[in-house]
Amino acid sequence: MTAFTKKAGIPLLLSAMALPIVAPLAAQEADSGIDVYGSALTEGPKVEGMITARENDRIQVTTENGQATTIIVDEGTEVKASGGFLGLGSKTLNNAQLMNGLPVEVETLQFQGGLVAKQVKLKSSDLETASMIRGATQQQFAEHRADIDENTAAAEALRGRMGNIDQYNVRGVTNVYFDSGKWNLTGEGQREICNIASQAEQMDNALLLVVGYTDSVGDQDYNQVLSERRASRVVNYLQQECGWEPWRMLTPTGMAEADPVADNSTAEGKAQNRRVSVNILVSKAAEEG
Repeated sequence: MTAFTKKAGIPLLLSAMALPIVAPLAAQEADSGIDVYGSALTEGPKVEGMITARENDRIQVTTENGQATTIIVDEGTEVKASGGFLGLGSKTLNNAQLMNGLPVEVETLQFQGGLVAKQVKLKSSDLETASMIRGATQQQFAEHRADIDENTAAAEALRGRMGNIDQYNVRGVTNVYFDSGKWNLTGEGQREICNIASQAEQMDNALLLVVGYTDSVGDQDYNQVLSERRASRVVNYLQQECGWEPWRMLTPTGMAEADPVADNSTAEGKAQNRRVSVNILVSKAAEEG
């Protein structure tokens, strides 16, 4: 274990540096070990983006333009969320906290071996959303256990009819659009989401399927996470603001830049591809039975 010191005198202990980083970080950090003893630290760049990879004490942060930066997270790194400190240090940092899909703003220090995170800023709400993405439907069910318990009989009856059916009738579709690299909902998008939920509420046995997409800007890993975040934001709004029950939701899906509806070579086409599709589905068996 090798030690060095920040300007403020806070010791940073670079642990687990002898472990190689697996893809995609391996391409940026080829050395199997880093000796920084006595190295001078200078202020590094501020890196703002989304965590797209995590291996041991290093994270990869990808910016909106698709540029990926590898940063060491050390026990001296301060992790701060909006609303207060989370009390996270190197002994508790793990994939459940600084995980793929989490937007962060990282203040760094620079030395000859790369960048070390001095402070990582994030939003508590983003941490919650990233956790939901990772857990997908199981996480949603856990968070809404009270609602599920209240609707156990209806949920089980519906699952019984839907269990082995893979063909559905599409009874309605709406698209919600996003700015480049963003996943926040516009006022128009919020209205569209609740409108389709109201339509589905009038149909017996209706389920909602939410699928997120991106344009072609950025690499595949970044776009996959971004499409999942968009889908997750729509799911949250459906359940929290539009009153849609979690048990009537199929697993949300992120499809990155797959299935474009317009030409990605134009600005207008990219704008149409940055979308989340909300689909009303009713099984054919349920309608016939």
